[in-house]
Amino acid sequence: MTHMKKSDTSENCASVQSPLREGNWVCGRNAVMELFRSGRTVEKLYVQKDGEGSLKKILFLAKEKKIPVSHTDKAKLTAMTGGTFHQGVIAVAGQKEYASLEDLFRIAEERGEAPFFVLADGVEDPHNLGALIRCCEGAGVHGIIIPKAHAAGLTATAWKASAGAAEHLAVCRVSNLAQTLEILKERGLWIYACEADGQPYDKVDYKGPIAIILGSEGFGVSRLLKEKSDFVVSLPMRGKVNSLNVSCAGAIILYEAIKSR
Repeated sequence: MTHMKKSDTSENCASVQSPLREGNWVCGRNAVMELFRSGRTVEKLYVQKDGEGSLKKILFLAKEKKIPVSHTDKAKLTAMTGGTFHQGVIAVAGQKEYASLEDLFRIAEERGEAPFFVLADGVEDPHNLGALIRCCEGAGVHGIIIPKAHAAGLTATAWKASAGAAEHLAVCRVSNLAQTLEILKERGLWIYACEADGQPYDKVDYKGPIAIILGSEGFGVSRLLKEKSDFVVSLPMRGKVNSLNVSCAGAIILYEAIKSR
């Protein structure tokens, strides 16, 4: 369209030297709480000294779950995250694996629903990807499909921006979106590209098995994916800008689709 003990010092310094690993470090209070709820293994917590409010609840749950906690200062946490807004807490989680395409179909089958997928085409900003993941999870999408190249992955920033939704939504990473689109069509999905010069988004039937393609703000949906789509749907733009943030556009389209479904 997320009182230091002496033995912790070297470990924290080592963390400062390296970037956060994809999907392994979860920053932010809401994201960490959702991590606890997901049941995924939490190996360690780094918590700001003298933290207040919901940090106390996080510490209580960590003690209950017997998760090791390292108390440190705000500057150290900021250095560990490379500047990501952490709200005084970082969790080191067991690695969340990317889902396969079959996993997405299985999720739809287990819910007794027609497949409802989203393809994110060229979304390079992890904040935007995280916000889109949050929209997808809230709208009941069975999974989001992202490309391996020229796009954001499940970085700590994306996890933080998803406000914990990345814990609950299947994320499938593929080598080639165009080939994946052909597989989806062969398996009976109708493909909707959200792009300019299409039908009004609220005049389209989204019933049945569907996949919605959302592109980046800079380049939109690629020409090849647009050509392979069954429908092109558009949002009315009445101001001077020609597009919305991908998560904003996604929220509008996805909740319109819910009405049909």
